[in-house]
Amino acid sequence: MEVKELILSKIYEIRGNKIMFDFDLSELFVVETRTLKQAVRRNIHRFPDDFLITLSKKDWKQVITSCDNLPETVKYSPAPPFAFTEQGVAMLSSVLKSEKAILVNIAIMRAFVFIRQYAMNHKDLTEKLEELEKTYSMKFKDIYAAISYLMEKDKKAAEQNNRKRIGFR
Repeated sequence: MEVKELILSKIYEIRGNKIMFDFDLSELFVVETRTLKQAVRRNIHRFPDDFLITLSKKDWKQVITSCDNLPETVKYSPAPPFAFTEQGVAMLSSVLKSEKAILVNIAIMRAFVFIRQYAMNHKDLTEKLEELEKTYSMKFKDIYAAISYLMEKDKKAAEQNNRKRIGFR
């Protein structure tokens, strides 16, 4: 699997934010999860709420039930993991100062940029499809109205033919 694909498979969405979990980041940075968490706790002032999302146990249970590709060892952990937003992952590079951490962090930032560009392209396509739908919806409304008019006209003609005749035969 390519590095970008590997990273993209480890990006999740929680509460409308694209995030990465501490256990996935520690695997990519080749450090223990315990070490990563310890470094974050020592520098917690660098990680405001929009950089580091603290999951409640309820949130974590919901993630476990909806994500099939989580490692088994993580699913049964008593403490929920740290969830880092894109900015939080960028801040990790200042906390973890190894050469490997810097290279992996660059690759992760590129993956987040790729997701953002993909979303923008997808948004453009969605808007174009909606525009086409409106255009054709209006045309189909006109066609439907014309068909309804013709059906009503046929109905009136049939009623006229079936009415009781008066006069000479």
